Amino acid sequence: MSSKKSNKPLKSGLFLVDKPRDYASHDIIVLTRKALNVKKIGHSGTLDPMASGLLLLLVGREATKQQDYFLKQPKTYRALLQLGAETDSWDAYGEETAVMPVPPLTLEQITAATRELTGEVEQPIPFYSAKKIGGKRMYELARNGHEMERRYNTIQIYNWQDVRLVSPTQIEFTVVCSCGTYVRALGWLLAQKLGTTGHLCELRRLKIGELNVQNAMDGALIKESTPGAIYSRLIDVPGAPAEENHDA
Repeated sequence: MSSKKSNKPLKSGLFLVDKPRDYASHDIIVLTRKALNVKKIGHSGTLDPMASGLLLLLVGREATKQQDYFLKQPKTYRALLQLGAETDSWDAYGEETAVMPVPPLTLEQITAATRELTGEVEQPIPFYSAKKIGGKRMYELARNGHEMERRYNTIQIYNWQDVRLVSPTQIEFTVVCSCGTYVRALGWLLAQKLGTTGHLCELRRLKIGELNVQNAMDGALIKESTPGAIYSRLIDVPGAPAEENHDA
């Protein structure tokens, strides 16, 4: 006779995942829950389907208790901005809504514009976002054709790094920013500063605090991974002892 309960210790910790492009963050969370047979999995901020990079999952009760701490950590992104064409989502997965000419640009002009977008920034919230209005996600309202007023939030842009003009209409950059930053909105703002419009065509999250995507597991491998393989990759959370597993 088999027992439904087990006293096998369940490690609580941080699971670093390199989310592939075209995966929803929720898909990665569901795959991890299924692989580990664990209900308690939190996260420190999701990524849009177009984006790839570091998705930080908090496995087990002790780790999820520190979710707010990790949500507030600075985040580092690498992005590619396409100038001259705006989409409704401000990224490559949206429908084109406007086209503007792109003036001749120099790296000095772009750097000057990034300085204006450093520090405290009033950021427009994309209509295609998970922000709620009256209990409804903004992207749900946008898809259903509801008219919405533009909303803003205040964010912190700590610094811009390795800004490059890779073509007359494309800018590549790394940015370190606070929780709540929509990098596609930041790209749109940068395009506006340069006298045109634009959208992100690539976005990758490199770091959350000091946690680096270089140490993450490829999210496409989770489905075929064993619980032991995933648990071996968990990073200890200070003060997070092994928990008793009564679910398996």
